[in-house]
Amino acid sequence: MRPLFFLILTFAITALSQVSEKAHKYLNPQLPVEERVNDLVSRMTLEEKISQMVNDAKAIPRLQIPKYNWWNECLHGVARAGVATVFPQAIGLAATWNTELMFEVADVISTEARAKYNDFVRKNDRAIYKGLTFWSPNINIFRDPRWGRGQETYGEDPYLTSRMGVAFVKGLQGDDPKYFKTIATPKHYAVHSGPEPDRHTFDAITNNRDLYMTYLPAFEACIKEGGAFSIMCAYNRYLGDACCGSTKLLRDILRKDWGFEGYVVSDCGAIYDIFANHKIVKTAPEAAALSVKSGTDLECGKVFEYGLKEAIKNKLLTEEDINTAVKRLFTARFKLGMFDPPEIVKYNQIPIEKNDCEEHRKLSLRAAQESIVLLKNEKNILPLGKDIKKIAVIGPTADSYPVLLGNYHGTPSKYVTPLQGIKNKVGNSIKVLYEQGCDIVEEGAVINNIPPKVFSVDNQPGIFIEYFKDKELKSEPIFSRINLINHTNWCYGSKIPSFEGMSEIQAIRWSGNINPPETGEYNLIIKSDGGFRLYIDDKIVLEDWTTHELYTKSNHVHLEEGKQHAFKLEYFQNSPRPQLIVQWELLEVNHFKKAIEKAKNSDVVIFVGGISPQLEGEEMRVDYEGFKGGDRTNLDLPRVQDKLLKLLNATGKPIVLVLTSGSALSVNWAKENIPAIIQLWYPGQEGGTALADVLFGDYNPSGRLPVTFYKSVDQLPPFEDYNMTGRTYRYFIGEPLFPFGYGLSYTEFDYSNFKLSKTHLKGKDKLLITVTITNTGRYAGEEVVQLYIQDSLASTSRPITELKGFRKIMLNPGEKQEVSMELATEDLKLYDNSLQYDWEAGEFIVHVGSNSRDVKSAKFYWAK
Repeated sequence: MRPLFFLILTFAITALSQVSEKAHKYLNPQLPVEERVNDLVSRMTLEEKISQMVNDAKAIPRLQIPKYNWWNECLHGVARAGVATVFPQAIGLAATWNTELMFEVADVISTEARAKYNDFVRKNDRAIYKGLTFWSPNINIFRDPRWGRGQETYGEDPYLTSRMGVAFVKGLQGDDPKYFKTIATPKHYAVHSGPEPDRHTFDAITNNRDLYMTYLPAFEACIKEGGAFSIMCAYNRYLGDACCGSTKLLRDILRKDWGFEGYVVSDCGAIYDIFANHKIVKTAPEAAALSVKSGTDLECGKVFEYGLKEAIKNKLLTEEDINTAVKRLFTARFKLGMFDPPEIVKYNQIPIEKNDCEEHRKLSLRAAQESIVLLKNEKNILPLGKDIKKIAVIGPTADSYPVLLGNYHGTPSKYVTPLQGIKNKVGNSIKVLYEQGCDIVEEGAVINNIPPKVFSVDNQPGIFIEYFKDKELKSEPIFSRINLINHTNWCYGSKIPSFEGMSEIQAIRWSGNINPPETGEYNLIIKSDGGFRLYIDDKIVLEDWTTHELYTKSNHVHLEEGKQHAFKLEYFQNSPRPQLIVQWELLEVNHFKKAIEKAKNSDVVIFVGGISPQLEGEEMRVDYEGFKGGDRTNLDLPRVQDKLLKLLNATGKPIVLVLTSGSALSVNWAKENIPAIIQLWYPGQEGGTALADVLFGDYNPSGRLPVTFYKSVDQLPPFEDYNMTGRTYRYFIGEPLFPFGYGLSYTEFDYSNFKLSKTHLKGKDKLLITVTITNTGRYAGEEVVQLYIQDSLASTSRPITELKGFRKIMLNPGEKQEVSMELATEDLKLYDNSLQYDWEAGEFIVHVGSNSRDVKSAKFYWAK
């Protein structure tokens, strides 16, 4: 049967090819892509070409070109398109120091992306977040821990970022010789890492050495080694030129030096910034012309749509410039198989059942386990013993859903918070006492989302949700369902659809009953940028049915335990990224006192706190103490948590501090006084299970820090300074709280027989470094062996030390393994101030160890 099937298939393809050839060359899958693209573009009008150069590209029915939205996200799972597997946030993935795992994660993400895309196409749903061109990974260097979007990156080191970035790109784009599985878009090219509120006006200034040795290596690796077919240019200027209008970045380096053949997409609104905010040119047509001539092919925004034709009319551009950009874009779409019969594109066969499957959820758990970093374990308090009778779980992020996810995330069908993970782990064998204790930044215990179990419809858990096309909610709903609310922002808390997933939605209504867990006076809080009105027992409690900016409004209401109170909330959209955050707080309760009482009544306290993606993130519109516009103004644990932690410590009960964050926290007091500290990051949907596995010894932590944990923001240069002097472990000469590469294990590893294959190198000799690692402890565990080099006699400024290799190995108790890593003379090159990338003869030191500070060292010499 199989030979007959393939004979029929071959005949069908041949016949289709012959028909297509007679019709249009571009529909013939047997022809080279370049020939097909040239044929298609030659048939398009100027207006049609321009319509394809914006993220929401229009359909051209006469040429059988369907509508296509280029904007999609998959930072750590397919995002903003309904249910998908959610992996740890990018910074957590970097903490695994495992490139093979990173590839597996990206491969799963692209599998789910294809599965969803295939299903969307069958339904003719071509809206935003439904395509195959993903604006990930973020490979900017996390040069300063104050940057709110640092959580999206792979940390502060160019080499680690390069290795993780290449693995992610390869996993996304697949291994088919003809078709891309998806297309990866490394961003934000090239010198971009805050301050977040200034990104539309900021001019980043560096010397050439920092540009080429810090800011560019990961981009170069993802293009040349990873084969990324797209790249996103940044909002800011670099050395006076807009990144999306820089000949140096987009033409000279990207295309000429690196041989990039794909397309460049602007960050959203970056072309508008060129004239409106950077003031480089005066008009939209001039900005459009500058960016296209420099090498930007696709705009996320509206300037190209109305500016390009005017630019051609005014002879700022030629139609040939447009042709160049459009050909790059259609090359991508042809390489994704969008114009070929579905049956000949292997990725089109991936079924929707592959999305959010059990196998993928298990990988999310494994990634979360490997991302967790054990920072302190005094007297081996961890793992927790089986003789414990009571555990007090306390802290503002212990039962938080948003803290699992970070930013740019999808919606998990199942998720496990730290509290739930601990409860699941111990079952009935250990009693678990829970108290939130405080909010993340404020006293009291503001619940960042009314617990889903509080709502019911006809005595069943959930809330009735209706979606409307009109802002007054007078038409028939276009979609309705009963569902749980499991997201801080209610606009995205109903799984599907959402405002971003269905453009026709204008308003939502939620209705049902609210069943308070305690009788008392509740403060109901709504933070919104659109019209809202909240009814309790058919009476309006909160209302602002106007168009307005994001702000907060609250009111008190008395609710009784055991009574079902009628609940109704209506909302209309007022912005492209709508915000509707519903919170509540039981008043007149001493939450500190309740937490301390439960701590005293337990054998051990697990305090889960830190910060959240509602405080650090992208261009946020809310400020708190220690936070401004999504960035941080200090690195400390919020004062209210620090205060509660000290009161808990005074009870004399042993405490395990679990930190949630996407960046470094200066927990100086805790390091001195709390016996165990764990860095959880934003760990994805299985984060609670992974944490419990680590706490109770079912998984031996193996994560290592991809960033330096500083003692204070006072150890850092000014945030706005892009010079690398004094920044990251490569240039920081002070004493860190926890160094780059740091992480403990429940077992111990001994380094011995450290050898260099030679001590004198010449020309293009390679150096082989070997070291024997022995597990001398009682547990099986993974060690990350790290290789650094230091140039002792450099004639120009060079990093104090820099990562050049790493290996993650598993060893059983008593087991030993010889680890080999190779150092090429290419690794010894440096850039001088005249931008000469060359070798410099002299003395070098090789460091091998468990982190950037705890190393064994040996010298070698190199001569030309």
